[in-house]
Formats: sequence, C-alpha cells, structure tokens
Amino acid sequence: MMSSKQRAEAENPPALSQAVLDVLAERARQVGDKGYTPDHDDEKTDGAIALAGAGYAYAAAWHDMEPTDAFTEEDPPEFWPDEWDFKPGAPRDMLVKATALLLAEIERRDRPAASRPWRRGIPTG
Repeated sequence: MMSSKQRAEAENPPALSQAVLDVLAERARQVGDKGYTPDHDDEKTDGAIALAGAGYAYAAAWHDMEPTDAFTEEDPPEFWPDEWDFKPGAPRDMLVKATALLLAEIERRDRPAASRPWRRGIPTG
C-alpha cells in the first residue's frame, strides 16, 4: 500500500530539468532532422553510437581540463568513429549531444533484448 507521500509524488511527478528537456530535444533533432531513426540506429552494431557519445563527453571534459588544447573537427578524440563527422561546440552542448547519443545506443540495445535475452548478457541455458 502506498503512503500518502508516495501517492502525492505519483500524482504530481517532479518537473523534468532543463538538461533532460535539452537531451530529449537533441534526440528528437537527431531523428527528425538527421534521419537517425531506430531502424537506422539498429544497423549500427559496431559500437559507433556509443563511441560518438563517449567522444563528445570526453571532449567536453577535456575542454574543462585543457581549454587551450581543445579537439577540433580535424582532430577528434582518437576513438572517434571514422565515418562520422565530429562537430565540437561548447562543453554543455557536447554533453547534451553525448547523452542523446548514449540514449540512442541504450534504446538500440533494448529493442532486440526483448526477443533475444542474450543481448543483455542473460544466459540462454
């Protein structure tokens, strides 16, 4: 049985932060403007989506540690996917892109997991 506090929280969930809204808007932009739909993402089984997300997060952190030695379009992080364009920006913007890409990768991995449990590392017998 839910307490009155739990009931109140369920009836009035907290508002999403601006950061969450920005990540969801970036993911919507990736799908709508760039065509990075679930079908498109499902073809990317080489880790490229996760590497791109990690690359943007790494570049944002590197900017904070070494602001005069930032990554550029011509010089992305060394693990950046070869066929992908690196478009650096302000650190927060790169973190938003990173999180949206990582969300896309999680969703990509979750789609086949329902029908193929071995995708999540669950033993099949």
